[in-house]
Amino acid sequence: MSRWNSTVVVLAAGLCGCMAGPNFVAPADNSPSRYTAAPLTQPQAAEPPAEASSAWWMPLNSPRLDATIREALERNRDLAAARATLGQMRELSAASEGALYPQADLDASAGRQKYGAAFLGPEKFPAFSFFAVGASVSYMFDFAGGVRRTIEHQGALATYQQHEVEAAALSLSGNVALQALAAASARAQIDSVQSLLADDQTDLKLVQDAFESGSANRVDVLNAQSQLANDQTLLPPLHRALSTAENALALLVGHAPADWSAPDFKLDEFVLPQQLPSTLPAELAHHRPDILAAEAQLHAATAAVGIAAANLYPQISLTATAGLQATALHALFDSSSAAGGLTGSLTQPLFDHGTLRARERAAEDAMHASLASYEQVVLRSFGQVADALEALDHDAELLTSEQSAVGISSENLSLTRESYSAGNTGVLQVLEAQRQSQQARLGLVRAQAQRYQDTVELLLALGGRLPPG
Repeated sequence: MSRWNSTVVVLAAGLCGCMAGPNFVAPADNSPSRYTAAPLTQPQAAEPPAEASSAWWMPLNSPRLDATIREALERNRDLAAARATLGQMRELSAASEGALYPQADLDASAGRQKYGAAFLGPEKFPAFSFFAVGASVSYMFDFAGGVRRTIEHQGALATYQQHEVEAAALSLSGNVALQALAAASARAQIDSVQSLLADDQTDLKLVQDAFESGSANRVDVLNAQSQLANDQTLLPPLHRALSTAENALALLVGHAPADWSAPDFKLDEFVLPQQLPSTLPAELAHHRPDILAAEAQLHAATAAVGIAAANLYPQISLTATAGLQATALHALFDSSSAAGGLTGSLTQPLFDHGTLRARERAAEDAMHASLASYEQVVLRSFGQVADALEALDHDAELLTSEQSAVGISSENLSLTRESYSAGNTGVLQVLEAQRQSQQARLGLVRAQAQRYQDTVELLLALGGRLPPG
């Protein structure tokens, strides 16, 4: 290799080693030391990290919920669209890498040409045919790193979409679990109201017997009938809530409501975890896919600044051609038909009325916007975890209170009925005792369902965990 050629190679290598724009650095960790300002009265015990194959919903210990979520992850159309978009982004990322290498093309052409006399002057050429075949190789020197920044940008977008798929899958599985709990809660409340209506029937029979024996009046009968009629109005909204939850489950699983029947989820088939995964605030950013997606988006925005900056520098390319040219097809492959060329070009922007500089500043502003969005996503995640932790803390208090209320109101209702039978209490006292018992039983069911729902919310807020695949 000649000295001149060696110099060209070294110079080209040096030029290709430069990259315009800032290099991406992951945002600094500014996580707080804890999620809530005040200590929790009933802190959750932390369990050891789960196995990588353990899905976040497994602690609820519901085989039917597990089967429903897995079917949703396979059939949901929104998730399928997100996965297809991921495939597209990966292919675009792979395509961008081709610009790093020389591009080779094979060309063949044939035609017939006739020049006009006004074009050639006194020279006259008859019409002629021409044939050509050859190859060309071109290479764009990545002088300012624009190509590498483009590859980096496309790779970051693919990473972003990967985390978006994970976030969509996590959200989907969470929605399935929440709708299953909503259906179970509605079904439990329906059972409670039906039990209440049976009590109403018992009270009405008690009052009617007393009326027939002369120890009660017509007003007492009407009061008992009114209580029964009022309690019957509780059923339609609960049936509507149940059908709404089941229809939502069908859509999440990828079926029309008429073509799929949701399992008859019951509250007692779920297990409330005594120990929940403990994720420290400093670890949250590495668990939640929405935070990881926001970081990848920031990475892509940073690379976009480099692409805009690289456009300010010269663009250097080299093209070599080699082929065969002839005016007769039979002579195309003669040695005299050989042709070739070597062309180098350099383009340097001189005046564009500030267009390229404005684009660079716009890319920088987009990068700052992505950073602010990332920080907001992190803040929102801490808020969601804090909300879920405090909700569970209060759920435990509420559940204890509701259980106590059920016991006291049930005992009070039983004693009031005995007193009414003995003639010591009026029917209004019986109905009031029954109303309190009804409210306590429905409140207990709602408190149990709410605790399950808040447990799911906490598992999701901590980033969840999806099975591999």
